[in-house]
Amino acid sequence: MDVVALHRFVTEAGRSWADVTVVDAAAVGARHALNVCRARPAVVVSGADPAELARGLAGWRRTLVVRSAAGLSTVDPADAVVRRWDAPDALLCLAENNFAPTTGDWALPDDDFAHRDGMVAAAEVRALALARLAPRPGVLVWDVGAGPGAVGVECARLGAAVVAVERDPVQCVRIIANAAAHGVDVRVVEADLAEAGELPAPDAVFVGGGGADVVRRVARSGARRVVVATPGLDRVVPARDALAGAGYEVGGSQLAAARLVGGALLAVNPVTVLWGRKKT
Repeated sequence: MDVVALHRFVTEAGRSWADVTVVDAAAVGARHALNVCRARPAVVVSGADPAELARGLAGWRRTLVVRSAAGLSTVDPADAVVRRWDAPDALLCLAENNFAPTTGDWALPDDDFAHRDGMVAAAEVRALALARLAPRPGVLVWDVGAGPGAVGVECARLGAAVVAVERDPVQCVRIIANAAAHGVDVRVVEADLAEAGELPAPDAVFVGGGGADVVRRVARSGARRVVVATPGLDRVVPARDALAGAGYEVGGSQLAAARLVGGALLAVNPVTVLWGRKKT
């Protein structure tokens, strides 16, 4: 479908061309296109099967506008999965909330996120974690043991689709609030990872303070990149061994920063960050 036809389709669907992201699934792959739909409020997709894409949107609040030989159809993803489509040539994926992702800086100040008594991944830790996770459009990131969701929100600001897994209901509310404050959509799963059910396969995973059992579960997800941050030294070797045993090349660093506050340097609690990259 050429650009002129796509532009006409967007107009017929009642949207502005300036407000949509355009993805050619035939060029970038169905998974890439799906993750853009999970991350952005309005996405035009060409070259995709509506039923296949809709199946991957379970858990995300989206509506599809499909252009086919029968004309325009507006459907819920659950209905699109079971419908027989007659020669579809493009679709528009719309979020229920027309959020507007903020852009610019990353590794934002801690106080840019609602959190409880300093229980948030420090900016210095997030800077290293983001560099190793490599979030970008077309990939899916799990934020496991997400706390207030600072890492997940930052990944979403950089264009990734994000699933935050957090068992504390109060923290889940904070994740939603932080995502809204930064204009991104983060899917929140209120559970331990072991009880989270079937989640979409991730490209990268961040584990905040998890033990070896959590790291082993994450390592079985097939993610190409895994980052683990923990203040507890007793968890470093078991986490490293869990990643290495699952076929990851493992590196790590202990961060012990001191922040300039007024005229003094104030120490930040040290955190060890491990990263694993799947061997090819």
